[in-house]
Amino acid sequence: MIELRELAVGFPGRTVLEVEAMTVPDGALTCLLGLNGTGKTTLLRGICGIIAPAAGSVRVDGQPVRAHRETPATLGMHLDYRAFDPRHTVRRHLRWIARARGIPTARVGEVLDIVRLTDVADRRLGHYSLGMLQRAGIAAALLSAPRTLLLDEPFNGLDIAGIRWLRTLLRDLAEAGTCVLVTTHTLDEVERTADRVVVLGGGRVLADDTLTGLLESRRPAEKTLEDVYLRIAGMPGDPTPAGGRS
Repeated sequence: MIELRELAVGFPGRTVLEVEAMTVPDGALTCLLGLNGTGKTTLLRGICGIIAPAAGSVRVDGQPVRAHRETPATLGMHLDYRAFDPRHTVRRHLRWIARARGIPTARVGEVLDIVRLTDVADRRLGHYSLGMLQRAGIAAALLSAPRTLLLDEPFNGLDIAGIRWLRTLLRDLAEAGTCVLVTTHTLDEVERTADRVVVLGGGRVLADDTLTGLLESRRPAEKTLEDVYLRIAGMPGDPTPAGGRS
């Protein structure tokens, strides 16, 4: 479980995001939504300790983030598909991470099977497509079989088969008790997979509810999750069709 209290995250001289209170529960898939530049990635980086919060607290499984540096099984993350040395193979990359974290290297083969990269595990990462790099990043996040998983835009670049695979993986992890927090702009997948939805905007949390609760908040003119989301985000959809006629 992730617990945020009075959290302020940002950069020197500029606070990007302030979260009064937010809890991401175990055994659930929580999707983090927001327009570009609203602080979704910044929030994930604050949760995992890459960016030190300017104020407030982040606790994972009841402990401050710094306590989890010694226990990598607690927290797994994939925040940037470009965070690879293109000269390395994915197998070499994962073995390096495993050794650094004290994870048995036998686990490398297991996660390669999970993300379906076994057949190309000895190909250099510089030759991988975006979808394959996403799978490689997810493999690294899963190495320690973490109890809490953070993924930033993991559906980007995946083909249709890859999207179905990731959808199933995330649901299986959540149903097994993992705390899963995912950022995405793919609202179809949110409707298919999410248990909870958090909407960011204007540097704060605008909505934090179950998917069912969010959909039940629809106003008479709103038909879809997209309509609800755009209204909460302060960007109501334009009902005027192309060409300017109503």
